[in-house]
Amino acid sequence: MVRISGLASGMDIDQMVKDLMKVERMPLDKLKQKQQTLEWQRDDYRALNTLFFNFRSTLTNMKLTPSYRVRSTVSTNESLLSATASSGAGLSSYSISKVKQLATAATKVNMGSISADTKQNKINVNESLSKQKFGTDISWEKGSVEYKTISVTEDKKDFSLDLQNVKLKLDKQNVPDTTAINVKVNGISYEVITDSSIPLQSNQVLVKENGELTFADNIKKGSNIQVDYVTDFKNEKITLSEDTTGWQLSKGEIQEFTLKVGSDIYKISDGDLLKDGTGEKIGSIDKETGKITFDSTFISNNVDKEIEVEYNQNYTTFNIQTSTSKGKMNQNFLIQSTDSLNSMMNKVNNSNVGVSMFYDSFTDKMTLTRTETGNFNGDSKNKLDSNGNLIENSNYDPQKDQEIFTSGDFIQNVLKFDGATETGGENAIFEINGLQTERTSNTFEMNGVTFTLKKTFEDPESVSISNDSSKVFDNIKAFVDEYNKLIDTVNKKITEDRYRDYGPLTDEQREQLSDKQQEKWEEMAKSGLLKGDSILSGALSQMRLSMYTPVDNENISPAMKQLAAIGIKTTANYLDGGKLEIDEAKLKKAIEEDPASVENLFRGTGDSTSSKGIVQRLYDDVSGTIDKLNERAGKATYTNQQFTIGKNLDDVSKKITTFTDRLKQIEDRYYNQFTAMEQAIQKANSQMSYLMQYFGGGQ
Repeated sequence: MVRISGLASGMDIDQMVKDLMKVERMPLDKLKQKQQTLEWQRDDYRALNTLFFNFRSTLTNMKLTPSYRVRSTVSTNESLLSATASSGAGLSSYSISKVKQLATAATKVNMGSISADTKQNKINVNESLSKQKFGTDISWEKGSVEYKTISVTEDKKDFSLDLQNVKLKLDKQNVPDTTAINVKVNGISYEVITDSSIPLQSNQVLVKENGELTFADNIKKGSNIQVDYVTDFKNEKITLSEDTTGWQLSKGEIQEFTLKVGSDIYKISDGDLLKDGTGEKIGSIDKETGKITFDSTFISNNVDKEIEVEYNQNYTTFNIQTSTSKGKMNQNFLIQSTDSLNSMMNKVNNSNVGVSMFYDSFTDKMTLTRTETGNFNGDSKNKLDSNGNLIENSNYDPQKDQEIFTSGDFIQNVLKFDGATETGGENAIFEINGLQTERTSNTFEMNGVTFTLKKTFEDPESVSISNDSSKVFDNIKAFVDEYNKLIDTVNKKITEDRYRDYGPLTDEQREQLSDKQQEKWEEMAKSGLLKGDSILSGALSQMRLSMYTPVDNENISPAMKQLAAIGIKTTANYLDGGKLEIDEAKLKKAIEEDPASVENLFRGTGDSTSSKGIVQRLYDDVSGTIDKLNERAGKATYTNQQFTIGKNLDDVSKKITTFTDRLKQIEDRYYNQFTAMEQAIQKANSQMSYLMQYFGGGQ
């Protein structure tokens, strides 16, 4: 639309239209102010709802026994015996005496130094095993150590390692080598079986040469199957391009190696060169790193062709089996020549076989120690005679009492654990409250009390369990503080002054005020938006009623059925809105004299409101208030149609859109009218000019 702004009339049409539109726009400004007021109210409700939600979290904690049953323990001799107590521990005392023996962990020390030169050239724990000089040479085997994790997507028994062009390492009977494969389901080891004619047990898995696994029972969806295994060789492929200069294989310390391009076969010759049977050279290989470098001629002749390599490494295996609190643990360890002594020990220490392996560079010796203390074989080296004296078990057989078993040439001969004597692995033997007993650990739990034996001793030492009144007092005081904080905030909000002369600023008003003036104005405009709100005032009234009404519960002493009876009452100042204050001496006395009644006064349960504890009542009250506030103001994740204010906002927003469109039409109408006026004036002026010229020309 073409607008002519006062060219003929000389009037400021834009300003005139702007002034006219001020009057027309007044209803729109009121709608926008209403929209802003609703948004402020929504935000105020949500802020208070957050306080109610946080207070409900406090109430949740106060519904639990640890808030009222904070136990303290006192030992007559902390250097010999210590204890901690959970909230479930009874208020009692224990007498422990005749600690004849502490629990120890089974340990095996190897039979001697493992290095070939114990003075000048001991084992370097960080270098690969292939570079080390052990006292006994490692009997390496050739193959490729692989690791695969299978994520179970449905309940089933049969799985596959998807070996493709390779096969599992076979033993002398031409079946998969059971020493070179581990299968775990969710961390639990399974015994590997290779004979399909044997019925599978629940802890066994059948493994075939092609990598197929079959379990006795379905493996549940969501489980993880971890398989460590050895194949005859590693197979890798790559397609050559013009930019190819070399190829980094995934493994190093290459042993047997074959490269294929179609029907052409190349092998390692003259140290590190790659040649075919006629001596044609195509490149070289660094056997230690697995880096292949191709000649440019070979690349140019084979662009876009797929080449394939098969190779293997040196590896060895060993087995560790232990007796633990969870039963027998058994695992094969697959060690590559590129592994260091440190990485090998980490594999053992990070496994679930239950031992830790350690190398001492000073003595050049190694140990295996079970990670748990105690005896899990049932036969102990020591026992008590009829007089309660600790004596050596005459029927003790060290071979039958082994807790750690090792097998495999590497661990037995190279690391020298063959013939190692096991020590330790004993239970703690002691007497508690006159009862002779044993434990596999020096730290044990009994009736909610965790005891720790630190030394052997004969005479009785006692541990007393009592209620920690100061901690219980602190918990109740913290609860009262949170309650007062909520009451104070809500009370201030519903009694806040309302300044009705200060509405949300319009755009025009905002232009006329400085930043500080705008800030002050909005502070006044936001004040009192929730004054006298029925939901909030009703919540305060209901919470006060729940606090003051006696708790009719049979587990509470008749004299302690109200908060006032234990020293908690409202403040004398009515302006505080029902805030609580504590008579500390009276509350502490009540906690010490009748902790059970205090606990039930707060968290007691019942079928009716009158029989419920104060915390239970408040929890119901606060939950109801949260629901009402959600209905009124919603949550940040709600759509506007899910709460009342949101629906109102949508309604106002639609009216704003409709009225804005109407204002556009009114403004266009004004401009059309003024444009017509301008055109009429311009036409009249043109006619006048013509007449003037006409009459002037006649003279």
